[in-house]
Amino acid sequence: MTEGLADPYGRPSEALNQLYGLWSDGGAGLLLSGNVQIDALHLERPGNVVVDDEPTERMQKALAAWAAAGTRAGNHFWAQISHAGRQCQKIVNAHPKAPSAIKLGLPGGQFGEPIPMTETDIESVIEGFARCAKVVIEAGFTGVQLHAAHGYLLSQFLSPRSNQRKDQWGGSLENRARLLLSCVSRVRAAIGPSIPISVKLNSADFQKGGFDFSESLQVAKWLQAASVDLIEISGGTYEQPRLLNLEGMEPVEEQAVASSTRAREAYFVDFAEAMRREVSIPLMVTGGLRRLDAMNMALETGCADMIGIGRPLCVVTDAPAKLLSGLEELPRFEDQLSLLPRGLGFLNRIKVVRTISAFATQYWFYEQIAALGLQGETNVSMGVMSATTAQTKAAKAWLAARSELLESA
Repeated sequence: MTEGLADPYGRPSEALNQLYGLWSDGGAGLLLSGNVQIDALHLERPGNVVVDDEPTERMQKALAAWAAAGTRAGNHFWAQISHAGRQCQKIVNAHPKAPSAIKLGLPGGQFGEPIPMTETDIESVIEGFARCAKVVIEAGFTGVQLHAAHGYLLSQFLSPRSNQRKDQWGGSLENRARLLLSCVSRVRAAIGPSIPISVKLNSADFQKGGFDFSESLQVAKWLQAASVDLIEISGGTYEQPRLLNLEGMEPVEEQAVASSTRAREAYFVDFAEAMRREVSIPLMVTGGLRRLDAMNMALETGCADMIGIGRPLCVVTDAPAKLLSGLEELPRFEDQLSLLPRGLGFLNRIKVVRTISAFATQYWFYEQIAALGLQGETNVSMGVMSATTAQTKAAKAWLAARSELLESA
């Protein structure tokens, strides 16, 4: 749900206000923003909102307008705070900072060689999460979410695959979770006891030697003890995008979690069910849910306390209201997302084709988000390769504009 619609200064734009106003009107009880970055040198993508310093008056006004638009129907609107770490594209930063100097294992050369973080770097990250949380709450957001999933920085520290440090920030799970728990503690101190704090947590990396479900469960217990109010369960990284329900860039590492015999379509409901036996903290399940009966089953059986909807809202902005009115199933957009002509599906067995397919699918949804923000309506007739081209051009234009601004400053 990352938007890429900030201005070249990293400030929320009118397009973001229009987008979140539409979503607020659409019946959701809670909206979560896309990545709000704490470091302009570690963007998840060009066009991220960035809060990496004390905000200027214009930034404060822009954040307040965004928060007002996103809450105008009386719903909650939480800012998702993040740092991309090594999952920062080379066009943004050729040598991003990360737990260890382990490059992302993807073809195409989009990501550079990371630099191991120093103690000073790590302290800057902790302070950055706290500062960003305080700024967005003062602007009118009603809560925050720390992004510790999908292979971004906090997730990188949790995973023994990407974190091979020998100091207090690596090795044991307690050490690997230290950064996340330190950020939670500092954020809580910054925003007070009554503001909701959520964490988006991988159920697993689904990679050999990565963060697994038993570790995720232990981290969930620590988060519960640390006064976190909601855990959103997800999974995967750029290398193994389980969250996209696509064939991964490498074989999926299966987890020791029993599959339910009940008809389920959500990717992570079984993990939520297993986690629910061990923790009482509210759980949110996102990813793959399209049928009303499946959503209700997840809620009624106690597996989940909240249902997260992502991709359908990129096209159907009032999907929550439609579901609450009895719509039985949300659209899946399978025809629009077909990358290869019929009969050539066998090419998906090629690693580079799988990589292109995964990112092209994302770019199609990014284009729908952009169309909603800029024009107020979607462009579902666009093909995935056209969307990829459009998104690539937009990213380059944003970076060029930002570079020009920085040079003239």
